[in-house]
This record gives sequence, structure tokens and C-alpha cells, in this order.
Amino acid sequence: MGLSTQLATFRRWMFARHSSPWSAWTRWASTPLVLVPVWTRRPRDAALVAAWLAANPVIFPKPPNDRAWATRAILGEELSVTGPKRDSAKGLTTATSLVALVAIIAGARHRLTLAVVACALQMALTLVYWEKMARYWDRYGTSAAPSASSTGS
Repeated sequence: MGLSTQLATFRRWMFARHSSPWSAWTRWASTPLVLVPVWTRRPRDAALVAAWLAANPVIFPKPPNDRAWATRAILGEELSVTGPKRDSAKGLTTATSLVALVAIIAGARHRLTLAVVACALQMALTLVYWEKMARYWDRYGTSAAPSASSTGS
């Protein structure tokens, strides 16, 4: 098995587990945690947040089906990443990343209000992106990729 095949298999395994609503929602709710090590400037905080964000997509079991909105959003994201590029999704991802950067800079400068507002906007934009990805999955997912219930663990 070639490296690209192994990477594709690993990506499919990871997205199948990350599409668990528990994984998706806890990762979304963890967004403000990224600001903690920026604010405190403690390497231990950065290590803990990084460990959680790295573990989150794989510690939850894959969902039994793709009925949950969060599941369809994450599976749609995988399909979007591996399939034809969508300009509106790319623009939304860019905007979300820029707002996240504002939150991080505000956190580093201890501008609490700006950091909180930017983080909240980042989380809201993520939900908008998820809605786009859930619709993308609803439209193309069942015919273009394996569903969450048909992937191996």
C-alpha cells in the first residue's frame, strides 16, 4: 500500500470518528481554549490544549449513521476537502481563520473584550460553515463517499 493510500485511509478513519456529534461539538466548544495559552503564556497550557485538540477527533467512536447535523457537517467537510473545491466554503474558511487570528492577537495583547468578541464570531462562522458542509453532504455525500456507518474503525 502506497503512502498516499495510507494517508487517505487514515484521513477517512479520522473523519469517520470526528464526525461523531460528541467530537464535533466538544471541539467547537473548545474553541476558546486556544486563547488560554496565548493569554497566560504558559507552555504547559499550550501543551494541554494542543493535546486535547489532537486527541478530540479520534477519541470518540464513529456515529452509527449520518443523521445528526454535526455528523453531516463533518462528513461534508471531508468530502469538500477531498473533492472539487468550493469557492464559497474557501472564502468562509479564510474569514474564519482571519477572525481567529484577531482573537489570538487580542488575547496576546490582553484585550479581553476584543478576544471574546472575535472568538464568538469565529465560533458563529464555524456554524455557518458547518451548515454549508451539511448541505454539501446532503447533496453529494451519499453517492460520493462512504457514510459514517459504513466505514471501518
